[in-house]
Order: sequence, then structure tokens, then C-alpha cells
Amino acid sequence: MTAWTGWLAEQRTTRETAGLQRTLRPRQAAEDTIDLASNDYLGLSKHPDVCRAASDAVLTWGTGAGASRLVTGTTTLHADLERALSEFTGHEAALVCSTGYHANLAAVTALVDRHSLIVSDEHVHASLIDAARLSKAAVTVVPHNDVTAVRDALAEAGGRRAVVLTESVFSVLGDASPLADLADVCAAAGALLLVDEAHGLGVIGEDGGGAVRTAGLAGHPNVIMTATLSKSLGAMGGAVLGSAELVDHLVNRARPFIFDTGLAPAPTAAALAALRLLRDRRLSPAGIHRRGGELAERLGVPRSAGAVLSVPMPSPGAALAAQADALATGVRVGCFRPPSVPDGVSRLRITTHIGPDDESWTHALDVLTAAVRRCRT
Repeated sequence: MTAWTGWLAEQRTTRETAGLQRTLRPRQAAEDTIDLASNDYLGLSKHPDVCRAASDAVLTWGTGAGASRLVTGTTTLHADLERALSEFTGHEAALVCSTGYHANLAAVTALVDRHSLIVSDEHVHASLIDAARLSKAAVTVVPHNDVTAVRDALAEAGGRRAVVLTESVFSVLGDASPLADLADVCAAAGALLLVDEAHGLGVIGEDGGGAVRTAGLAGHPNVIMTATLSKSLGAMGGAVLGSAELVDHLVNRARPFIFDTGLAPAPTAAALAALRLLRDRRLSPAGIHRRGGELAERLGVPRSAGAVLSVPMPSPGAALAAQADALATGVRVGCFRPPSVPDGVSRLRITTHIGPDDESWTHALDVLTAAVRRCRT
């Protein structure tokens, strides 16, 4: 046994003892379960218009972009999607990346360096945490949704360029960020506010235009936005949205964009088709919030600002047990345990998307209520 083999075995034992061992579980294309674990909030990954757009793109363009976007990897599909994204969200310009993770890495690392300051909400996504680390900027982590703490941290910038990191709807707790107040604080301090709309686009606003646009902040000179195309839009990829000057800077300076192969034609076309369904009001996020309210009331937890309902559990083992109980009776839900949760509290993560029919939804309500009650006692 090598030193590395022994170390890996020790790491696994430590995870297993703490109830934190994770395993990949491949699913089949068609399963007899109600999926409340995916981020496909609007059920668009299997919408016929979206699937048809993806398949047509493969037949027209092939399976891959073929190169980075600065070489030959930019197609007219990318340009159409960027134009549609910027128009729908109210921003001047957009830049599409291969993932939402890359979008956050690109935006942060291109805007700040070791002479800058990042002020980060303690609950931001891992992609923003990694971006802050890679940027080499000084980082101040502030308590969750604490506007006063953000103001105080910016007061210590001392002339440095500063960026504040937040999410419109937080991915673990499902609560909303005080965007208007944060934008005011950033404007007063000359700082940028970067809002990750991964869980807001397609969910917040009557047509799913997102929290930034709903708050009247689209086009604000101190606000930029990132988003993923893999959640409510049912595809894959990410985007950074803001001014034309911002996008020009990213194209020239953002290494996670410059050195990455362009987003493949199929998900590019799929995201564009999904966006058009939202734009044309052929579907609405209202059902997400109605179902989320029903489930929150049944489980005795606060309502979510978006599609993610957070259900705290007494331990990692209890969370796993509730997840297994639900799956055994036909309902799949997510399970968050440390280190994936910023507050260290294990919880079920339930996405209240509109895909299941009413009968299936009623069954899911009954199953989850029983599973949570059993595993909390």
C-alpha cells in the first residue's frame, strides 16, 4: 500500500464515520419516480420545442463547438442566445460560457486582482468562493444578507476596486437577497454588485425575468449579473450580463472564457428555445410558488423565495434516512450535508418544479410529510 492509497482510505473512513460519504447513482432515462431533486424547475428539459431545437442544432452544426469561442467556436446560435438573454433580462449585453460555474469564475477573476477587495456573503455558491480565491483579491466574508456589514466592509476598501458577491435566491436556504439595498450601498461606495441569478432566472417575476430585473436593477451601472442555463431553462451553460464594455473586457481578459471550448450547439439552441417560451408567456413560474407554498405549510418550514425549499434535519443520518424513505415510495429529493451547506445544518433540498401532474404532486406531498415526520423524531 502506497502512502497515497492509505491516505485515500483514511479519508473515506472519516467521511463514512461522519455520514458524509457520497456516491454517484446513475439514473435511467425513464423512471417511475417523481423527481423533486433536479433543478429543471419549469420541466423544460423535455419540452418538445426545446428538444426539437437541440436535435435540429446537432444536425445543422454537429455535436460540438469545435474550438474556443475566440477561434471558431462562436456560432450564430451563440449570438442569437446572447441577444435574447440580454433583451429578456434587461441588460445591454451578455456573454455565454460553457457552464454557470465558468460564468462566475470568468466574471470575478477578470474584474479583480490582488489589489482589489471582494466582499462576499457567507452563503454564496462554491463557484463564487472558488472565483474569489483564484482572483487573489483580499476577501471579506460578511454575515448572510447583512447590508450593514457590507457597507462597513466597503468602507475599508481604501481606494481599491471592490466587488460584492451575492445570489438573488440562495441555493441552500432558498431565501432572497436584499438586492435594492445592496445596490444602493455599492453605488455609494463605487463598488460593483455581482448577482448570481442561477435560482432566479425563470423563477422570479411574472415571466421569470429574474430578481435583478424585477427589482429595477437591470442596466444599473453598479450591478452585473451571472446566470446558468441548466436550471429553469433546462439546458446547459452559463452567462454573464451587463454593459457592452463589461462583455468586451471579459472577452479579452477572462481566462475561464478565453481558454474554454464554446458551449455545444445542442444546449445553446435548447436554452434559446426555452427562453423564447418564457418570453412569449407560453409558461409561467407561478406554479412553482404555489406548490412551494403548499409544501412549506405541510412541512412547517418558511416559504422559499424561489423553487428551492430547505427542510432542516437533526443530523446527516436523519437527512439521508428521510431521503431514502421518500425514494422508496416514489419521490426523489435532494439531500445537503456538510460541507455543502454553509451553516453546517443537514437538510433536505426539495425543488418544487411544475413538471409533475396534480395527482403526482398530491402523492409527493403525502410522502414527504410522512418521511420528514418519521425522521425528525
